[in-house]
Amino acid sequence: MAIDTQLDLKTVLPEALDEQDACVRSLTEGLQARQGVIDAHVKRPDGAEAAQLCVHFEPGLISLRRIRELAVSLGARVDSDFGHLSLDVDGISRSARAQLLEQRLRELDGVAEAHVSATGSVTVEYLKDRTSEKAVLHLLTRFGTPPRADRTGPAQTPVAGAVETGLPEADAHDHKHEKHEEHDHKHGGIFGERSELIFAVLCALTLATGFLLGLSSAVPDVVSTALYIAAYFFGGYYTLKEAIQTVMAKRFEIDFLMLVAAAGAAVLGDLAEGALLLALFSIGHALESYAMGRARRAIQALAELAPDTALVRRAGAEQEIPVGELRIGDTVIIKPNTRIPSDGHVTVGQSSVDQSAVTGESIPVDKTPIGQEASRKETDIPAESRIYAGTVNGPGVLEIEVTRLSKDSTLARVVRMVSEAQAQISPTQRFTDRFQRVFVPAVLILVLALLFAGLVIDEPFSATLYRAMAVLVAASPCALAISTPSAVLSGLARAARGGLLIKGGGPLENLGTLSAIAFDKTGTLTEGKPEMTDVEPAAGVKETELLAVALAVESQSDHPLASAIVTAARARLDGTPPLTAGAVTSITGRGVSALIDGEQIHIGKQQLFTETDGTPLTKDIRDSTARLEAAGRTTMVVRRGSKYLGVLGLMDTPRNSAATVITQLRRAGIRHMIMLSGDNQNVADAVAGKLGLDEARGDLLPEDKVKAVVELRGRENKVAMVGDGVNDAPAMANATVGIAMGAAGSDVAMETADVALMGDDLQRLPFAVNLSRQSSRIIRQNLWASLGVVAILIPATITGAIGIGLAVVIHEGSTLLVVANALRLLAYREPKNPIEALTITDP
Repeated sequence: MAIDTQLDLKTVLPEALDEQDACVRSLTEGLQARQGVIDAHVKRPDGAEAAQLCVHFEPGLISLRRIRELAVSLGARVDSDFGHLSLDVDGISRSARAQLLEQRLRELDGVAEAHVSATGSVTVEYLKDRTSEKAVLHLLTRFGTPPRADRTGPAQTPVAGAVETGLPEADAHDHKHEKHEEHDHKHGGIFGERSELIFAVLCALTLATGFLLGLSSAVPDVVSTALYIAAYFFGGYYTLKEAIQTVMAKRFEIDFLMLVAAAGAAVLGDLAEGALLLALFSIGHALESYAMGRARRAIQALAELAPDTALVRRAGAEQEIPVGELRIGDTVIIKPNTRIPSDGHVTVGQSSVDQSAVTGESIPVDKTPIGQEASRKETDIPAESRIYAGTVNGPGVLEIEVTRLSKDSTLARVVRMVSEAQAQISPTQRFTDRFQRVFVPAVLILVLALLFAGLVIDEPFSATLYRAMAVLVAASPCALAISTPSAVLSGLARAARGGLLIKGGGPLENLGTLSAIAFDKTGTLTEGKPEMTDVEPAAGVKETELLAVALAVESQSDHPLASAIVTAARARLDGTPPLTAGAVTSITGRGVSALIDGEQIHIGKQQLFTETDGTPLTKDIRDSTARLEAAGRTTMVVRRGSKYLGVLGLMDTPRNSAATVITQLRRAGIRHMIMLSGDNQNVADAVAGKLGLDEARGDLLPEDKVKAVVELRGRENKVAMVGDGVNDAPAMANATVGIAMGAAGSDVAMETADVALMGDDLQRLPFAVNLSRQSSRIIRQNLWASLGVVAILIPATITGAIGIGLAVVIHEGSTLLVVANALRLLAYREPKNPIEALTITDP
């Protein structure tokens, strides 16, 4: 069922003039493009002073938190009326119970949205003025699913705050996720966490003992009967508990059908078959719990990579302290071959670090100290000096400066986000949930109708009742209920181990079925480190004059092209007195303007000079620009006052792996690949030609990239956008799946992307696509297997070809089959070389 949320427009977009403002239209159009968002529009209630942004969405496909992240990525700021709670609970190990708890949470007054995964991850969005974290925790405890014992603090997280840039602050999401340990005794029953499994085993043992003793004439029948009754107790105890809860919630689940069938068998005097039904059903439940537990432990294993203590130097003395007591700015000493306790940057020493647990890189990365004069701003720290918690130091001793608390480390954030992603259901799971809501009542109606079969055919009522109970067992969609969640959770866990953060079953399935990908050029397909390769002064202009003006202006810009110009100009102008520029202004997508000695300076693309007043481009400047662009250079024209000083040529080389990645993606089933670039069309064509892309579009402003992605979606139905997650955030938000590279070093990328490649390695993209394709295949296999078994068993039991006993064996066997098939994803291996990768295709 769709729900809506409303936000004050002036709070979301404080600089918007009115509802018709361009930025308002951009925000609503960007949100409407997302799967799961039904409508986004602005309305002004009668008598209200402020207009409101109203978003209608399907919570099963997209979460309220994800909508806020997308709104922020599209330039909005979000208020703090909502609270966010994210935690792990005990007492959840199956999809049915997770769905029931989710329903109870959503029924709590003030809760806007709730998601619960079969592994016990709970996320709740609530209105602070109508309910509180305490009320939510009280409901969880009352339901029998209290927060895990090692949860050390509240996990309330307010809605992301905002800064001037419109991006969420790094500490806006204060989830209190600490690493979890497995305990022998958790909430669950007399035997702790394993109570349900032990009850299932006892049910099977008492059933087997009763059956064997019944074969002996020396043993009274009452003994076998007592053992069968004991089997009913052990096998039906937990099933009855859940059935009572679901019926009270006005839901008819599989547990209820099984109990009715077992009761029917008892009425017929066939206690053995009823006990067999409960034994196999309870064992199936226990195995489902095991499967979910494996997926949960795969995520917990990531959290446990970070060590418990750190060797820190304070006041000149070394001391070992718990990781939780580290403070930002602390100096931590990392000994050889030990795990790194916190995020930070290297200040002393050199070593190689195995970052595979976080970024997925298979080869250790060399680390060197950050320069004395280098910026300590986290976003400016170079990759060769950046360190992540949970990674493994190599042979050298390192000293690092802590830049994040342990609860905010990249590893901790990945674990938290994967846990939250587990609570987001996939499109296939949404289908199966809807199917079950119709199918189960239909089965009850069919069984009720079969009870009147005696009016049509001549048979005793006992035979009629037996047939009806057999159909009830055959039609119970146990395998269907677990088929998709088990595959999705296993896929998400495997992705996290491989350096991928996939935010839910929706992105996992979509990535596995899409046929088109759009790439940003700079920093994605190319190295993102352009170099100035050509300096062509205009006639009568000295090279030193051209470079001096360019250096004065570009030294005040943080654009990658500006950095390349500054580096090369300083080297060539060694000893030349510098000029001073003022009033430096960026012209988005075109270039920059400034003043030097009262003269207007313009530096930028050719388009800049056709769109601004002043002397038009001269023939020699146009010729130089055309020649350089034909050679694949990015060009920057420099004009001082009315005089053109010349043209600078820069080149950003493609990544070494880019062409191979494109080939692997094509063999994996991606039919159409396009590059979107702000560079001129000639440069875009040159790069695309080298890499084997189908299409290249140049001269694009950020809004043009959004239009290109929307157009490609209309043509291909589904499209992924690959970029850095920052400058490309609007285009990524309009894609079916937004994929960010290098997310381990970028909070913004990790928050805004649907899929985050933690390392700055394009070669992880084929792995992501192939894993998602394998997940989609397994989901489809499980879906058809579970539906196929039901389709065969129903007519077989109606005609009497199969009795309750055999129906139970086949029924539970199908459940074990889909669970085992899903768990194969945890063991999914990457191709060992590109040749193997090329053989993976989507059927």
